[in-house]
Amino acid sequence: MEFLQIQNVTQTSLNFLDRIKEIGFAWGPKLLSAIVIYIIGSWVIKRIVGLTAKVLTAKKYDPSLQTFLGSLIKVVLTILLLITVLGVVGVETSAFAALIAGAGLAIGAALNGSLGNLAGGVMMLIFKPFKVGDLVEAQGQVGTIKEQGIFNTIMLSPDNKTVILPNGPVSTGTIINYSTHGNLRVDLVMAVDPGVSIDKARKVAIDAMLAHPTVLKTPAPEVSVLKVGDGMTTLAIRPYTAQADYWDVYFGVQEAVKNAFDANGVAGPIPHRVIINK
Repeated sequence: MEFLQIQNVTQTSLNFLDRIKEIGFAWGPKLLSAIVIYIIGSWVIKRIVGLTAKVLTAKKYDPSLQTFLGSLIKVVLTILLLITVLGVVGVETSAFAALIAGAGLAIGAALNGSLGNLAGGVMMLIFKPFKVGDLVEAQGQVGTIKEQGIFNTIMLSPDNKTVILPNGPVSTGTIINYSTHGNLRVDLVMAVDPGVSIDKARKVAIDAMLAHPTVLKTPAPEVSVLKVGDGMTTLAIRPYTAQADYWDVYFGVQEAVKNAFDANGVAGPIPHRVIINK
């Protein structure tokens, strides 16, 4: 009896070993291939992320963009690697792919506005329509760029208000960068009496602008006739200045030209109204 029990145990053990061998022969090469693919794939992903970081750094892209793109590339490639490894092992990957696609659609629908701002931020950080410190007009706002993030752009308005603009509308709208060429032209409009000599008014205005400490000599300031009518001659007063001095010139030149007009007998327009009795 004991012999039979021992024989049964021995046979069971042999069957178990045979089963392990069968599993080993069936799954061993697949598992080994999956491990090798994972190790090599992880090394390749690390190299790609490192190379991407070097390229972005060499092109002097924003650090936040470098971090975001590096993380995005790593996550996407890692997901693809894991799906490949599971496919090598023999796991059906179509269900995983469908699950990931469905999750992507759900997240995209839930974060529609945020993803638009994200895409806009990435595009602006790549193509750089402006940089921190530039004087910019966008979405009806004018100010100096203080921070350019992935989702929002922060600017400081002339009256020291912090304006936060979502990157989606900014990237698809009109952007006026006043700082691209270094110098800015300040566009002012002033009116004089129609009886005043235009040449005299031009000379007085230009002398007043050149006397201003932050008005550039080159390019030279300009004075042109903008309009004649409505009981006045309207002049376009256009001095040039550095970006940092824009508002100083904007307000200071108007005062300086007005004082020069008064000192040199250049009269301003006198409003008049014609009343007709019927």
